[in-house]
Amino acid sequence: MHNNASTPVAAKPTFSIVTCTWNSAATLADTLASVQAQTCQDYEHIFVDGGSTDGTLDMIAAYPGNKRVLRDVGGGISRAMNQGIEAAQGEYIAHLHSDDYYNGPDVLATVKRAFDEAQAAGRPVDWVYGNIQVLKDGKMVPPYAMPAFSYRSFVAGRSSIPHPAVFIRKSAFERVGAFDEKLKYAMDIDLWLRLGAESRPAMIDQPLTVFRDHAGSVSSANRLKARQEEFNVRRRHMDKAPLAFGIYCLRYLKRVRELQAEARAVPAQ
Repeated sequence: MHNNASTPVAAKPTFSIVTCTWNSAATLADTLASVQAQTCQDYEHIFVDGGSTDGTLDMIAAYPGNKRVLRDVGGGISRAMNQGIEAAQGEYIAHLHSDDYYNGPDVLATVKRAFDEAQAAGRPVDWVYGNIQVLKDGKMVPPYAMPAFSYRSFVAGRSSIPHPAVFIRKSAFERVGAFDEKLKYAMDIDLWLRLGAESRPAMIDQPLTVFRDHAGSVSSANRLKARQEEFNVRRRHMDKAPLAFGIYCLRYLKRVRELQAEARAVPAQ
């Protein structure tokens, strides 16, 4: 007699939220609370920890829900994000870092609706992005205007895609690759240039995520190095939109001169 019974396979979640942590106890509570508050609860939360010693792992252990923890992941932020992507089982992947949080309880529901509406219209998309609200020195900075996406505009540096508000179909990573682990600053721009060259995103013109801009943020420190790495990344992809890259070069030179002037002025103060 044959037994045809099989173990049921758990349904894969709609979203995989990847949070990279390292001694993040001071800000992680806001991140966790914002995910727990989502009206769409069809997600898994993957934590990629770099060896925290400050209570971060205790906070994660006490956090209820569908979660997994990858411990002692070294090798930099790009590698940590890639480990999260590799572990993800959801259809859509988001990176919500431990000092950022979702800007309200309907973010996941809004993003899912954007994916679903594109599918229903016969124009499915592989990625969706929105705006961010920047929290600086305890105050919310008004969000920047968001022009409609075009690849040439992005290459020219006329528009930006804020990483904390980006959601990507997992199959798209399998097609274009994940984050370049050799990069320290511009790994997101490199991915948007690869992804945008073959797949137009849907844009949600509202802040989806609050981004803390503080002295410890990579975006605030080492700005000149970050600009130089971004230039090298954009140069890799210049053949896809050479005229737009030329416009970016002019912007880059102007910004580098400003940063160099700021750096020279610091010792004199």
